[in-house]
Amino acid sequence: MYSSLGYQPPEGEHDARVPFTRGLHLLQSGAVDRVLQVGFHLSGNIRELGGPGEPERLYHVSISFDRCKITSVSCGCDNRDLFYCAHVVALSLYRIRHARQVELRLPISETLSQMNRDQLQKFVQYLISAHHTEVLPTAQRLADEILLLGSEINLVHGAPDPTAGAGIEDANCWHLDEEQIQEQVKQLLSNGGYYGASQQLRSMFCKVREMLRMRDSNGARMLILMTEQFLQDPRLALWRQQGAGMTDKCRQLWDELGALWVCVVLSPHCKPEERASWLQLLGKWDKLDVCPLEEGNYSFDGPSLQPTVAVSPGPEEEEEEEEAVATGSRHTVFGRALQAGSLHWSDAHLQRILASDSYGPSLTGTISGEKPTFDPQGRPLWLGEPFPTACARVDTLRAHGYPRQALRLAGAIVNTLRLQRRHQLESYKQQKKELLQKGNTCITNTEGWVGHPLDPIGCLCRALLEACRLEEETLALYPDSGPEKRKAAYQHVPVPGSPGESYLALALEVALLGLGQQRALPEGLYAQDKVVRSEEQLLALLEEVELDERLVQVLRKQAGLLLEGGPFSGFGEVLFRESVPMHTCARYLFTALLPHDPDLAYRLALRAMRLPVLETAFPAGEPHPNPLDSIMSNRFPRWFILGHLETRQCELASAMLTAAKGDPKWLHAVLGSIQQNIHSPALLFKLAQDACKTATPASAPPDTTLLGIALELGLQVMRMTLNTMTWRRREMVRWLVSCATEIGPQALMNIMQNWYSLFTPVEAATIVAVTGTTHATLSRLQLDAPRREELWACARTLALQCAMKDPQNCALPALTLCEKNHAAFEAAYQIVLDAAAGGLGHAHLFTVARYMEHRGLPLRAYKLATLALAQLSIAFNQDSHPAVNDVLWACSLSHSLGRHELSAIVPLIIRSIHCAPMLSDILRRWTLSAPGLGPLGARRAAKPLGADRAPLCQLLDAAVAAYIATSHSRLTHISPRHYGDFIEFLGQARETFLLAPDGHLQFAQFLENLKQTYKGKKKLMLLVRERFG
Repeated sequence: MYSSLGYQPPEGEHDARVPFTRGLHLLQSGAVDRVLQVGFHLSGNIRELGGPGEPERLYHVSISFDRCKITSVSCGCDNRDLFYCAHVVALSLYRIRHARQVELRLPISETLSQMNRDQLQKFVQYLISAHHTEVLPTAQRLADEILLLGSEINLVHGAPDPTAGAGIEDANCWHLDEEQIQEQVKQLLSNGGYYGASQQLRSMFCKVREMLRMRDSNGARMLILMTEQFLQDPRLALWRQQGAGMTDKCRQLWDELGALWVCVVLSPHCKPEERASWLQLLGKWDKLDVCPLEEGNYSFDGPSLQPTVAVSPGPEEEEEEEEAVATGSRHTVFGRALQAGSLHWSDAHLQRILASDSYGPSLTGTISGEKPTFDPQGRPLWLGEPFPTACARVDTLRAHGYPRQALRLAGAIVNTLRLQRRHQLESYKQQKKELLQKGNTCITNTEGWVGHPLDPIGCLCRALLEACRLEEETLALYPDSGPEKRKAAYQHVPVPGSPGESYLALALEVALLGLGQQRALPEGLYAQDKVVRSEEQLLALLEEVELDERLVQVLRKQAGLLLEGGPFSGFGEVLFRESVPMHTCARYLFTALLPHDPDLAYRLALRAMRLPVLETAFPAGEPHPNPLDSIMSNRFPRWFILGHLETRQCELASAMLTAAKGDPKWLHAVLGSIQQNIHSPALLFKLAQDACKTATPASAPPDTTLLGIALELGLQVMRMTLNTMTWRRREMVRWLVSCATEIGPQALMNIMQNWYSLFTPVEAATIVAVTGTTHATLSRLQLDAPRREELWACARTLALQCAMKDPQNCALPALTLCEKNHAAFEAAYQIVLDAAAGGLGHAHLFTVARYMEHRGLPLRAYKLATLALAQLSIAFNQDSHPAVNDVLWACSLSHSLGRHELSAIVPLIIRSIHCAPMLSDILRRWTLSAPGLGPLGARRAAKPLGADRAPLCQLLDAAVAAYIATSHSRLTHISPRHYGDFIEFLGQARETFLLAPDGHLQFAQFLENLKQTYKGKKKLMLLVRERFG
């Protein structure tokens, strides 16, 4: 591959491994020698040092050239890279830089013509002798043909000479290794998932543009080779078979391929036969099943630029238009290029526009035709074809090396846009009253210019900006093609025939016109992504431009026109439901205008906050169906990028809140707009957090108005998400308490008093009341004693209300919070007692009972434990029941309180627990020590209780009965593998039986009964006899 002097290599090509850099190094190190030029053939040797321990390598290089172009190359290194190898580069540079040192010879045919027969024979024989192994078979074949009369070689006059060059009529072009280009593209496509592969393919597209700019015929050849490889990508058939869309990177490459073909086909200087051959190829590719379709519902015969325009059609007409687009013919990525084949450059008016900067009505007679050719100021217009097509002409002129002509046509298109906008505003003013009464409008532009496959706004802006770029900063304006991002330097370049105007100002005006256009969101995920990406690329171009006074005036004027644009502007008063939101553009305008015209900046940004597709679905302030996420996609199946758009809306609101700090008027205006237009609680919460952070800088007093707005947004989020429990709620509640703390005690008490509409009882009792009364919060508030007690009282009231609302989850937090206030603590305890009667579960009652014991209130703990036992039921086989430990604790507590409490709890135990091992365990624990040795301190019994006396005899009887019942139950369905467990169970039963005075007799009778009843289970009964006799 070769490069022109104007080519700016991508960042990676500055690497020392790049062939050009290596070739330059070889030249500078003296590696080139024995250079000889024979006619149009250059040869030489290149000596290259080997690696460590390797010998020096010698390469023989030969180059053929014709009219300043290298037409073929050959090198002994067998390079298979896309680029010329370093040895070809070194020899070529030697010939350019050291022309006087190169030995020149005439073409070999001229030298041969000066020899006689003997000299010729000697020459041939020496040549064969020197290279007999390589040329002897060829020499013999040629000799045979020459000696044969009538052979083909004897019928041709003269003989070929590779050193003589081509004839003047012959086409000449740079040497292009077609096979290697195809191989390289194929390999890069197979690595399509990697970022580097996409970048290299883009570099090849840039190479095509460079060739077109140099009017090199290889540009189209190279593009054909690349296209063929793109169409042979095996993934295309796979994606089509699976019905899946291609990856974004691949889709972007196809878009660029399609746009390049438009530039090639629309070439202003190509021959008709060349264009015909390209169109034939494109037509063949277009019919392939695997050929990708163009994304988005963009028309191919859109409205032409007109001097007058009407306001949008009625709803019926619009629906018909949409149906026509939907049912249109199949459009592939090559459709635009095929359409460009019918365009020409022969229009007389167009020719005059391109030919002169001073073209005006005075320079020409009346041009036939109905369409006007000049605006009222006498500046040329270009009408009669769609705006994207006109801009494609500008891009084509730039691509083919006609920058001045491109600039002249761009100026005529801008004149036309201005005239069209003027008529749009006049038309809107006539129907303004009617449209405002309707409140919304049908779309005036069914397809947008930003994100369009032909990128018309981008083409115009780049053409205009290129004219203003300072020479030392010349960089490729095509996205992703240049080196690292650098701040571009621009200057004002006056527009000929338009005093006071500059191309820089025109670029800004065009970009804002396109970005601010009210337009429908296209169909398809990729097409919508492309709208967003194109907006960001345009704004990135504008952000490179430093705004001076002239440009600020342009901004102010365009902002005013956008606000007054009605249905033609995305900032207008009337908005189509599914028009593209203006948040990203508005954020740029807001930031740029704020230092110069704050009032206009806020008016524009507030108008842009609208997201009409949501406003029609949810009235102001209503949440999403799924509040903490973006709107559910199945509600808006066409709006694939809705989440992204909502995030941009949030960023615009955040920028306004930050800028309005210290200005209550605008802060409240922004708050109203946020509450009306943002429907995602997650984004509202983020705004609230950002506002709070901005309002409380570390080194300055807080902004109370902004803090109040942060709190108000937080409260709105709480209300919106109250019935939607998610993991983020706890974070939100904690943040809200901290925000209220920053404002002051009254704000904190307000959210406590109004907790019912903001929090669940659990959140209010465990987070709000607790966090609001921590030591850190009280220290932060710096309250005096009466105010501190007021806050505590508010928190206790909140806790008691929560306990009444949800005693199951809030009773214990309420008790904990009310510990230091006797009346409140008693009230909380009474709530628990009342709740126990109303069905508060035994687990919660046991938890509160343990808390009471921990607080030194054993009698209350005992009371709650008895209430819990009354609700409990443990079956005979539930010896691992979750309440086992609680029951044992309750038994231990009653034992420690004394005989009276023990006697009272025994009937509850017998009624609630039917598990024999558990009853046996309780019985043994109670017989180990005397009751009454607990927290109350006084010993009420001198010795341990006996199992055969009241109150334990009742428990013993219950335990024995439980063992008997459980044994029968287990034996009903026992299997041999459980015999061992049953024998162990009988062993435990015997220990319990023996606690009774006649235990031996009872156990023997029990065993005898088992043997008689289950005598059929002989093996089991044998085991029983072996163990127990």
